[in-house]
Amino acid sequence: MINTKRAVALGYFDGLHTGHAEVLGKALGAADCGLVPAVMLFDVPPTEAVTGIKTERLLSDNERDSVLKRSGFELLYVSFKELRDMSPREFVEDVLCRRFNACEVFCGFNYSFGKNGEGNVESLKTECARFGINVNVSGCVTVDGETVSSSAIRKLISDGDIERANKMLGYSFGFTSSVFSGDHRGRLLGAPTINQYLPDGLVTPKFGVYAAVADINGTLYSGVTNIGKRPTFDGVSLRSETFILGFDGDLYGKNVTVRLVSFIRGEMKFPSADTLKEQIVRDERAAAMRTEKYQGKVCGAKIKKIKKKC
Repeated sequence: MINTKRAVALGYFDGLHTGHAEVLGKALGAADCGLVPAVMLFDVPPTEAVTGIKTERLLSDNERDSVLKRSGFELLYVSFKELRDMSPREFVEDVLCRRFNACEVFCGFNYSFGKNGEGNVESLKTECARFGINVNVSGCVTVDGETVSSSAIRKLISDGDIERANKMLGYSFGFTSSVFSGDHRGRLLGAPTINQYLPDGLVTPKFGVYAAVADINGTLYSGVTNIGKRPTFDGVSLRSETFILGFDGDLYGKNVTVRLVSFIRGEMKFPSADTLKEQIVRDERAAAMRTEKYQGKVCGAKIKKIKKKC
């Protein structure tokens, strides 16, 4: 509703990582001042729309939107095609003022917008000042001396450095997808697994074996997850196979969330099923040790409100 006074978070919130959480947390705090926290979301990733190259996501749009709604945000969807050629003045006047009735806006230090990405923090401040809109700019967020960004996190995940990626994310990277019936080789090897395809568009982790945690009906179980194409058995399709320690039940057709905790080893082709079976036992031990401290703590993205002085 146009009469609703809003605090609008601006940016491309593709991962809800610690840098995004800084901006979103401040916008959420504006609720204490009587404003409705809102976040502007594009229909397509800006980089993908400009270059035509698919952008690998850190989490699905559905999960992102669910987290934002649970946190208390109103979701404001916009067409990137509509906004891409706007001048900074047009964007502030037509979108922030007339459409969103923004009283405050929140963004990161490197926020850009409008035609050719020429709009920046300074032009945003200049144009917003004409309408009495306060601009809140969050500074650079670093983890272990490295700037947090979606591109940096994607590279860490692709390289198998899942622990550093999780620190930047502020939560454990993972996915939710339906369990399908596989080749049942895991059961013959003494380690029955759940088979899942990675969600379409999600960044692909380095092929190999991970210590993981599976969420089954709200209960967390340690697990061993293999992501790859199963070269020992001449597999060709990319999938995730997770052996859930201490669980015995039928999960076919059900959605299960798996979160990666630590990289154990790269994908290997074993000379025989017996040697693979011996390695699986070692992987189980490693996974159990590495996930023990995460029991009850592994979680997905969440936004914590940052208190604001009114």
